[in-house]
Amino acid sequence: MKVLIADDEPIARQILREHVESIPSLQVAAETSTGAETLAQILETDPDIVLLDLQMPELDGLSVVRNLRRDRKPAIIFVTAFENHALEAFDVGAVDYLLKPVRRERLERAILKAGRHLKGASPAAPAPPKKIIGRRGENLYLLDPKEIVAFQAEGELVHLITVSQRYFADPPLKAIEEKLEQPRFRRIHRRTIINTDHIRRISPLSSKRWLLIMSNGFEAVVSKRLASAIRDQARW
Repeated sequence: MKVLIADDEPIARQILREHVESIPSLQVAAETSTGAETLAQILETDPDIVLLDLQMPELDGLSVVRNLRRDRKPAIIFVTAFENHALEAFDVGAVDYLLKPVRRERLERAILKAGRHLKGASPAAPAPPKKIIGRRGENLYLLDPKEIVAFQAEGELVHLITVSQRYFADPPLKAIEEKLEQPRFRRIHRRTIINTDHIRRISPLSSKRWLLIMSNGFEAVVSKRLASAIRDQARW
């Protein structure tokens, strides 16, 4: 599930990002620091869950929720230092209300609650595609998803990368991501989605960055937290 983190305090966002990246089923869709920016990013990234601070510049958290379109409303989890707004939060449809500092275990319980909420509020997700179409010249190739090593966007173009070939994918990366099987396919960067089944090596680059080596030699740099989440997902 995609999570948007909305808080005007950089340290608070960092803590939440670290918690989210440590949970294998989650990925950070975006971070925002104002209410107006949060509304814009919800429309752009279409997150499943928003971790939303109450007090932010321009629009507070309650106003953000009240301004959401009904058909584009993610599960809202308020994360705040204030105890006295819980009733208002649940009145606007919040799934949960967390007090700072947030413990990872408490966030996980809130995420589970949000997942149940989304299953009850949304139609079933479409089945992963049986074949993925790659284009080379005028020819179209029907590829099994397990053949795909990665998708990589370069401007308007999206490259579909297999062990031996590169193709062009016609849909934008976001549309591709929505149809891919989770958590096998994971977005590791705003321009890159990888097939975790093709990871062959995870190597440290620094105290905060790790290098993924894929089955075809493709390389990608990820945070230490994300590398750990991928490793846990694979039960290494």
